[in-house]
This record gives sequence, C-alpha cells and structure tokens, in this order.
Amino acid sequence: MGSHRRGGTAAAVVAAPSVRDRYFDTLRAVALVRVVTYHTFGWAWAGLVFPSMGVMFALAGTLMARSLEGPAPKVVRGRLRRLLPPFWFWGFFVVLAMLFHGWMPGRQIVYWVVPLGDPPGNAWGAQAYEILWYLRTYLWFVLLSPLLLKVFRLAPVPVLLASLAPIAVLQFLWPGPDGRLGSALWDLSTYLFCWILGFAHRDGVLQRLRPAAVLLLSLAALGYGGWYALAHQGEYGTYDLDEIPLAQAFWSAGFVTLLMWAKERFRIDFAGLTRFPRLDRLVTVFNARAVTIYLWHEIALILAVPLIDRLWQVPAFEAYLPLESQWFMFGVGWVLIAGFVLVCGWVEDVAARKRPRLLP
Repeated sequence: MGSHRRGGTAAAVVAAPSVRDRYFDTLRAVALVRVVTYHTFGWAWAGLVFPSMGVMFALAGTLMARSLEGPAPKVVRGRLRRLLPPFWFWGFFVVLAMLFHGWMPGRQIVYWVVPLGDPPGNAWGAQAYEILWYLRTYLWFVLLSPLLLKVFRLAPVPVLLASLAPIAVLQFLWPGPDGRLGSALWDLSTYLFCWILGFAHRDGVLQRLRPAAVLLLSLAALGYGGWYALAHQGEYGTYDLDEIPLAQAFWSAGFVTLLMWAKERFRIDFAGLTRFPRLDRLVTVFNARAVTIYLWHEIALILAVPLIDRLWQVPAFEAYLPLESQWFMFGVGWVLIAGFVLVCGWVEDVAARKRPRLLP
C-alpha cells in the first residue's frame, strides 16, 4: 500500500471553470491551506475537521463531467496538458537535487515523465516527492473518466453507492497486489466515491434526492468512518484518516456529500465574497496557482528549517522571534510558498495556453 501520510491536494486544482463558482473556489483554497497546515503540524484530527482530499477529488469530478460534454480525447489531452508541464518543471529540480545527493535512477525514471505510478527516488528527496500520489491518482481518474461517466449515467444512484465497494473489498477480502499497482488501486478505491459524487453534482442527481435520504446516508457514512478510525487506533497507531483508507473513504463520502448537497439545496454560491476584495483576490490566486502551491509546499517547509536555523545565529532574532515555534515555521513556510508562486506559477499559465503572469 502506498504512503498515506497525505492530506495533500492539487489538481481539481488543475482545471478551473470558465464561470467562477466562489463556493467551490473557496473550498479548494481551504483544502490547500489545510494541506499545508497538516504537513506542518501533523495534527491527526485535521482530516476529521476537513477531509481536503475528498473535497478536491469531488471538485475535480464535477469539472471533469462538465468538460466531458465535449469530445473525450480532447478533454483528456487538455487535462494532461495543464497538469504535466508544472509537474515536469518541479520534477526537474527535485530529480537534479536527488542526483546530487547520490541517487542512481533506473528505467523506472519514466514515472517522472508520466506519473502513472509512483515516481522513484531516494530517502533524501522522499519528503518532497511523496505528495505525488495525488497527481498519480488524479491522472488515472482523468483517463478513466470517459468510461466512468458512461457507467454512472446508466444507473446514477446505484453506481454512486456501489463506488464504496472497492475499498471494502481491498480492506476485508483482497489486499490487492504489491508495488505501484497496489498503491494506485488503494488510492483510486479510497476516493472513487468522491470523484463520482462530482459527476452526481454536475448531472443534478443530488438535487433530485430526498433530503432525508441524503442526510441519513451521509451521517451513516460519517459515523462508520469515524468509528472505524477510532476503533482501530491500536492497529494503525493513530486515528489519522490519511493512514486508514477505509475510514478516509467513508468519512470523506459523508462529509463531501453534505457539502455538495447543501450547495444546491440552499443555493450557496459565496457571491458575497466580492465584498471583501483582498480575500476574494487571495481565493483567486489560490485557485489559479493550486498546482504550484501543492507541488512546492513541501519544499517550502523543508527549506524553512535551515532558514530558521540561520536566524538563530542573529542575537536579535533569537531574543525577539519565536524561532522554536511550529507556528513560526508555518509562517516562514507560507512566505516561501508565496515566493514559489511568484517564481514558478507562470508555468501553469503556459500549460493553460495563457499569457504568463506573476499573479493571476
């Protein structure tokens, strides 16, 4: 099974709708903030408060269903075009750094070109590249979406409910193969419901369901996911959802269903966000640079450590700055992320065939 120290996000991140939906934009921005927060503090309860990956896959599924109103090959190519150039740009620096730190690549380096499997590397670079499980899973969902959407539209509600079956099979009946294929199967199964939930939202299926049924099933999924995480702490050593795929799948299913259903039921659009120009602008930047933020945030947190070590050597900083605080590292990390957005974010514009800009 692959690394589940996750909480991470990007690429519903990869495609933004032409007409902005500020509710979805805000959810995406919150998910990115939660990812960085989790990777800074490691709070086990973070996934229970906001399952960012489930949210991001559901948003991506919605956008994919919307795009597939056009020719499927063109849509898939467009998604790959938006995702791969930022990945290649980031990967060039990570691979080069690992080579300088003794890494000897083999033929599996091909996964650094198209991440259909987990890209290889050495222990020195592991913290930087372990987040790539998300891009690998997103890529597979994109490739499978034309077929998944056809199957979903044959029987929307039964297919949506059945999408939780694969993770149960892997958990209780068959653990899947070892290696890259096994990791991919576990991650795809964990978030399959959320991706198809995006289809259901796009097609208006959630709007047609009875509120009582939605609430009952969502709360049941939340209850089961939460119970499984808490009841199996001894087995996993934590109740962190990112370490427990079955709990993650059911908790995310219930949580994200409520978020998507509430949007349509109560017509939530967050249009009032425009009354707060700075916050509205921040949400815009987060969405337009989501891939950049996701890919570079771990490197920013890695670089924050030696940078803070240097600050200890300045007596005034040592006396007046909370250099030992993780919150200070969190702040330094965001300063460095902002720098990466300015220096590297233009690659997302190029990938989207837009004029490169420092900030969108």
